[in-house]
Amino acid sequence: MSGVALSLENKVALVTGGSRGIGAATVRLFRQAGARVAFNYRAAQSTADALVAECGGQAHCHAFEQDLSTPGDGRALVHRAVEHFGRLDILVANHGVWEFENVPIASMPDAQWRNTMAINLDSVFGLIQAAAAQMQKQAQAHPPKPGEAAGHIVLISSTAGQRGEAFHTDYAASKGAIISMTKGLATELAAHSIRVNCVAPGWVKTDMSAPILAKPDAVERITAAIPLRRPADPTEIAGPVLFLCTPLAGFMTGEIVNVNGGAVLVG
Repeated sequence: MSGVALSLENKVALVTGGSRGIGAATVRLFRQAGARVAFNYRAAQSTADALVAECGGQAHCHAFEQDLSTPGDGRALVHRAVEHFGRLDILVANHGVWEFENVPIASMPDAQWRNTMAINLDSVFGLIQAAAAQMQKQAQAHPPKPGEAAGHIVLISSTAGQRGEAFHTDYAASKGAIISMTKGLATELAAHSIRVNCVAPGWVKTDMSAPILAKPDAVERITAAIPLRRPADPTEIAGPVLFLCTPLAGFMTGEIVNVNGGAVLVG
């Protein structure tokens, strides 16, 4: 008896923030599942190039240098991915910014608030807008069979989007908005056979969290609030993202999948 395969054969995926952390883990896993994958990077070209080579080269994986801080940036990235691979079946909006230093709301600069919203929310709007339009266009040309998905959109939120995060109100607000977008879009796009789901990680060992996780006292405080007593590895977040893009999750849409070691037990 053979095992159950989580296959993305013949699918094209776009993963934002794909050069490192959760994004890079997702790119690798999607390639292992058979998808062709596009991803963006902002500055780390050598890291992005190495990941492309690791994943089989330009015919199977392609990196675009693309800032994501406006709706136009998001739309441009989708168009570049479609131009390169000819179609788009999966969007994973993974990129984001989180200010390392604690900033009280009474002194949070307007510039920090606007930058967080621009990257974490405005660009996601543009990505979804262009991706949904492309998926609908493909479905019109080749209608999916009953029960099949015409496309998958997976948004990455955070535990902060569910319970808030003191001194990081900008980040928590943006990630809470991602959860609301997931629920609204799932209803709106269901008629087009597009599934929209969300993965909400807790603490993950990434470059973004590295400065905090490098402090022993901070690690002790953080892990004490996680029933599994450790932060996640990026691949442990990428796995649920992959599952949501397969036929095994074909009856899931509008869901917030919590991957946080039991730290936030909400539905």
